[in-house]
Amino acid sequence: MLKATAASALTFALGAGQATAQPRGSLKSTHGTGFCNLNLFLAHALQLARADGTEIQFVNTPTTAEMVTFLGMGQVDLGLMPYTSFIALFNAGAPVKIVAGGGIEGCSIVARPGLDTPAKLRGKTLGTFQLDTLEVMPYDYLKKHGVSFKDVTVRYMGNTPEAVEAFKAGAIDWICTIEPYATALMNDVPGAVRLSDGTDIYGPGYTDCVLACRSSLIRDNPAALKNVIKGMFSAQLMAETKQQETLDKLVGAYYKTSMDNARLAMAKQPAVVDARNQTDFILSRTDSLVEMGYIRNKPGRDAIDWTLLEQVIAENQALYGQLKHKSA
Repeated sequence: MLKATAASALTFALGAGQATAQPRGSLKSTHGTGFCNLNLFLAHALQLARADGTEIQFVNTPTTAEMVTFLGMGQVDLGLMPYTSFIALFNAGAPVKIVAGGGIEGCSIVARPGLDTPAKLRGKTLGTFQLDTLEVMPYDYLKKHGVSFKDVTVRYMGNTPEAVEAFKAGAIDWICTIEPYATALMNDVPGAVRLSDGTDIYGPGYTDCVLACRSSLIRDNPAALKNVIKGMFSAQLMAETKQQETLDKLVGAYYKTSMDNARLAMAKQPAVVDARNQTDFILSRTDSLVEMGYIRNKPGRDAIDWTLLEQVIAENQALYGQLKHKSA
């Protein structure tokens, strides 16, 4: 039933896909929650693309399902979202492309006190989000350790704050979440266990979110999209070199957590715009989506278009050269 509901949402999104989000001078984006959104959040907070003629506007999309639906319907031009959600949307026939990266690492599986092995998760309730990397990662984690996903109870949450509060209240036994919320749970829930930070499953530097856009934007307004990507590069540089100044702009307004937790979390989920070296990783995660029954056909390399990203890099070598995290 849940898979059918997800499919219906994608079908609805495709059915309304002729809408036009914004005029050429501004672009509308979905509004995420995690630290993988940091570059876009900071680019929005400081309007880093405005000097080049583009304003970034956010549309409130508190759930992953709404992010996917809004992009599929054309109610937004672009958005940072879990790559698994993008893949499902692309697989359903939506005219969308991945054009840049969001953040690396930063996903964690956190369990309540005493649940310190994969075997102990059998029969326990997982809080996660459908069609999200935060659902695929627990699936991959259990599979790696010989536990079937069918052996756990899955509770789909509405949004990240709801999931965090449910974990704190004991309504769910384990959770897969993003920074800064994973760090907050480890600090705020005595005895909480971090079972995985993703690197034990995927290796260091794995991506979580990607910047996706309507394919028509690449064709009809590439200059505005390039301005946003350039603004995100500028935001990444600021995040890497002026961490406290960056957090001062974002904590409270964009991240509902303490400054101490944000400082710790920022180091665990660096924001990275140049995700070209994650191409194979993104596409390989489709195997899990097939196994979970979300998609039948695995998308190919045509789901990703780094062309405008590479143009921005070529045109801004001084900026790109200062970045710590990048593909080249």
